[in-house]
Amino acid sequence: METLQAAFFLFVFVPLVNPAPPLQQESLQFYDYDTDVSMGSLTQQDYEIQSKDIRKDGTNVSLDTSLSLQRDDSQLDVPPTKDTNLPTCLLCVCLSGSVYCEEIDIEAVPPLPKETAYLYARFNKIKRIAASDFADITTLRRIDFSGNRIEEIEDGAFSKLLLLEELSLAENRLVKLPVLPPKLTTFNANQNRIKSRGIKANAFKKLTNLAYLYLGHNALESVPLNLPESLRILHLQYNNITTITDDTFCKSNNTRYIRTRMDEIRMEGNPIVLAKHVNAFSCLRMLPVGTYY
Repeated sequence: METLQAAFFLFVFVPLVNPAPPLQQESLQFYDYDTDVSMGSLTQQDYEIQSKDIRKDGTNVSLDTSLSLQRDDSQLDVPPTKDTNLPTCLLCVCLSGSVYCEEIDIEAVPPLPKETAYLYARFNKIKRIAASDFADITTLRRIDFSGNRIEEIEDGAFSKLLLLEELSLAENRLVKLPVLPPKLTTFNANQNRIKSRGIKANAFKKLTNLAYLYLGHNALESVPLNLPESLRILHLQYNNITTITDDTFCKSNNTRYIRTRMDEIRMEGNPIVLAKHVNAFSCLRMLPVGTYY
């Protein structure tokens, strides 16, 4: 009986002394190429990728080469081009008679489609406007060259633009004005280097549609002569104007004359005391903005 009890004891308790090993979870190891990964006191070295030859069409192509051949060409980083020899409508944006050539660092006026009505070429590096630039583009109604480096405009550059209504040459380096086309309604030459001798006496006389004239932040010593009756807004602020006459805005020989269309004249920032020239404003409905004492 004692023998059976001992056998039973061994049968029951032996498994408890030497149990079967538990199921071990598969360990996951992560490798970061070109770096060493430390796990506790164990440092795992990265695997080195050995270049293996891949046989393709009877030729040996290295692994690196085969991978580069499989790359999508669309993922290649191609720097934007600034090749000004490209056709204008690839270099610029052409849309329904409008051409947008803004901030693309062009140094000259690009050839334009003959149906162009609106040209926006702001913030470039244009230095000169030639007479040939618009010789064949008679459909232009608006041109904006603001923010360039224009120093010279060739004689007759705008002479054939009989439909041109708006022209902006603001923020350039002009010292004189070109001959302007006859149907202009808006002309902006703010922030240039224009002096009074750079504006001809009759520069604006024949512009019978001109309503907005912006000549602020230049170097004018006097108000331009022969301003047209159509003028509504005149900006001359921050020039070097020191004097005006009774005929600058009015007609000294006609005390009944009134400029009915003139709504605003800005002359602040000039070294002139306007109160000393009261008769010069007698025909105006509103006094010019500026210093009076």
